[in-house]
Amino acid sequence: PGLRAHERGVMSESNRVPRAPRSLSEYPVVLFDFDGTVADTQPAIFRVAMQIMRDHGYDPDPSKMLTMIGPPLEEGFSLVCGMDKAEARECADAYRDLFSRTVTPDEFPLMPGMRELLDALVASGRRLAVATSRMEESAQEMIASLGLTQFEAIIGRIHGVRYSKAESIEGALQALRVSARDAIMVGDRMHDVIGAREWEMPCIGLYSGAAYPGELEEAGAVATCHSVEELGYLLGL
Repeated sequence: PGLRAHERGVMSESNRVPRAPRSLSEYPVVLFDFDGTVADTQPAIFRVAMQIMRDHGYDPDPSKMLTMIGPPLEEGFSLVCGMDKAEARECADAYRDLFSRTVTPDEFPLMPGMRELLDALVASGRRLAVATSRMEESAQEMIASLGLTQFEAIIGRIHGVRYSKAESIEGALQALRVSARDAIMVGDRMHDVIGAREWEMPCIGLYSGAAYPGELEEAGAVATCHSVEELGYLLGL
């Protein structure tokens, strides 16, 4: 009682919303986005991205910065500043260099209750992995620095190998050797929901501060929540 988390209704002529084929608590595999889902990376992303934008002669509009969270980095720079692809790639490379040199683990703390949630999911027999749009090496290093050992695989972007969220999801499924029908995605932006839908996989949307009101429902999330506690409730914990 009192929880804001909710499973959405059955798809029908009068109620056109998606429904997971089984209870959300019954999926043996849970895939997590990283930025904004497992860890609160938003302040660090904004700090580094705004510095790079200013270094390239832009005066970024703070109200547009949320678009940096979710899509591949190059797309984020293009969306915020209107850069062409070449400049966006240059800024993305500069961003990654500055991020790796200046951001420390205290700038990307775990979401409140996340460590306990991951432990409880593993204890319940679930298998966990990360599917992120962050570069894979960066995600692996950041997750290791947070002391997380619950994930069997951490899959992200690799130049020339994987680019989209759907491709990261595919990589995570392959790493775990499981079918998409046995997995559920958890993410905080529409990109997570859309990527999961490409695999006909249900996605729980976590409103952690980056998504606009209604974004996750409109993208097709089968359920939404506003805290890790509520997420655990949806997952049957």
